[in-house]
Amino acid sequence: MSLSFESSQSVAIIGGGPGGYEAAIAGAQLGADVTLIERVGIGGSAVITDVVPSKSLIATADAAVAVSEATDLGVQFFAKGDDGRPLRPEIAINLAAVNKRLLSLARQQSDDMRASLVEAGVRIISGHGRLDSDRGVIVSTGPDGTDFDRVEADTLVIATGSSPRELPSARPDGQRIFTWTQLYDMKALPAHLIVVGSGVTGAEFASAYMNLGAKVTLISSRDQVLPGEDKDAAAVLEKVFKRGGMTVLSKSRAESVVNTGDGVTVTLSGGQVVEGSHCLLAVGSIPNTAGLGLEEAGVQMTDSGHIQVNRVARTSVPNVYAAGDCTTFVPLASVASMQGRTAVFHALGDVVIPLERRRIASNIFTAPEIATVGWQEKDIEDGLIDGVVKKLPLAANPRAKMMGIRDGFVKVIARKGSGTVIGGVIVAPRASELIYPLGIAVERRMTVDQVSRVFAVYPSLTGSITDAMRSMHSVDHSDAARG
Repeated sequence: MSLSFESSQSVAIIGGGPGGYEAAIAGAQLGADVTLIERVGIGGSAVITDVVPSKSLIATADAAVAVSEATDLGVQFFAKGDDGRPLRPEIAINLAAVNKRLLSLARQQSDDMRASLVEAGVRIISGHGRLDSDRGVIVSTGPDGTDFDRVEADTLVIATGSSPRELPSARPDGQRIFTWTQLYDMKALPAHLIVVGSGVTGAEFASAYMNLGAKVTLISSRDQVLPGEDKDAAAVLEKVFKRGGMTVLSKSRAESVVNTGDGVTVTLSGGQVVEGSHCLLAVGSIPNTAGLGLEEAGVQMTDSGHIQVNRVARTSVPNVYAAGDCTTFVPLASVASMQGRTAVFHALGDVVIPLERRRIASNIFTAPEIATVGWQEKDIEDGLIDGVVKKLPLAANPRAKMMGIRDGFVKVIARKGSGTVIGGVIVAPRASELIYPLGIAVERRMTVDQVSRVFAVYPSLTGSITDAMRSMHSVDHSDAARG
């Protein structure tokens, strides 16, 4: 069966995750004939097995912490025993019920996205797509891979995402050894979860399961958690982890992970053996680009299998674009969405603003959260930019005091001389929300004085942002020392 288009503006998209979804919506908005090919479900792994369920799990963990720490605010929970005396109830986590809810939310989100595509007039084909040329896609639609459709389009967008990387000596089995896509099959909270990898994914799940009540050991190959992130933020998080009872093994590399039947053993490179009930492998991801016919179509790839793209998500083939984790750009769902829109707008002749890495806000959903945007303090230390840094502890904020917040800070980075805001870091509950004004300041090249003149509600956590900006008004910009 062949699908062809009479429209001179046609778009075919392989992959229905955030990048593919937004590309399809953008194409429909501009009146193009759009076909979306997805083999797992609309939303892709980001919605079905990654971002949506993992952040829902973290929200559950946050709720558990809020209940357990309510006593610090004077809220007490009691039940009466048989003798009429008050008993302090314990918080219990029904992980089977939690996971059922997470997967249900993910499926609902996927269904809502599908409905939006159908309403927009996007044609959806369930199957595995691969390039037949720079203007054609072969789609395997049958259960045994024998039924095929052919889609021809003027513009092709590849948005196939990535998958968890596996280690030869630590094969995930979905029983005791997991990737982050397999955790939701667990029926009960692990007695002792060993997390291999202290990057964003490892830190997020370690934080969540610790706050749900599991014993957690985090194995980090570097000297601190979250290598590559702001060192002050990483230090705060590691302090919170250790205070919560987590064991953090720094400068340790896992050589092998073995399922012993009733638990796991993790052997480190130094010979140390760590025993636990379950193990999560969070050692990075690999792009889903194999078998897509990209090389045959002339699309330039990296040695790691990522698709080379420019700032408008265009590949080395003029009418082929790519978005999301399968590309060489920043692997974030928000970036994939923006790439998808940018790709289609560019291909169809609409106005686009090329993506700039330094203007991308990102967040790590630990407790507390860590949000960043723009240039960072390490960039100043490395001599990449001439800037001034001001850091205010969140504990000094009146709203933080009211909420019982002990950990976190607001860090503002401004260009030396002009005072233009060029970056920032926020470590706080809901830092993902608080980073937005800093993102606007970086995007619009606002100065610290301009931001400081914006009224912040009193009391509010955002007040720390304006406080930091105001404190930089009289900074001697000839002194690059930290404020």
